[in-house]
Amino acid sequence: MGYTIQLSVTGEFDEVVDVTITLLQDEGFGVLCDIDVQETLKEKLGEEFQQYRILGACNPALAHEGLNEEIELGALLPCNVLVYETVDGDVVVSAVDPQQLVGIADNEALDSIATEVHDRFERTLSTVNDELQSSSEA
Repeated sequence: MGYTIQLSVTGEFDEVVDVTITLLQDEGFGVLCDIDVQETLKEKLGEEFQQYRILGACNPALAHEGLNEEIELGALLPCNVLVYETVDGDVVVSAVDPQQLVGIADNEALDSIATEVHDRFERTLSTVNDELQSSSEA
């Protein structure tokens, strides 16, 4: 079983990142960190790499609820959402599947929270293409 939920889209990389962040915000997530892997590998190692961003997404209310159930859950937070460019030039938006992630904790009290986060990520990803198409038509 996979550990991510993903969608391949057609669009400009930076626009996909911006749309993804906006849609995450619409679902109640803040982006606590935005790691530019391409830039970091170039700066630290002098290595070339495709465009690749890691967005650390967190819904404060759901995180609070989860931490109250399992204090060590913080080791699995924030939930990462990736936006990266493939060798074919497509852009992939991929989110960790929280249902797989919290399975590590083996705490049934987290199941409903993981399902809620999963559903919000699914809605976000399913809307990315629609948003990109509507912005290109404007």
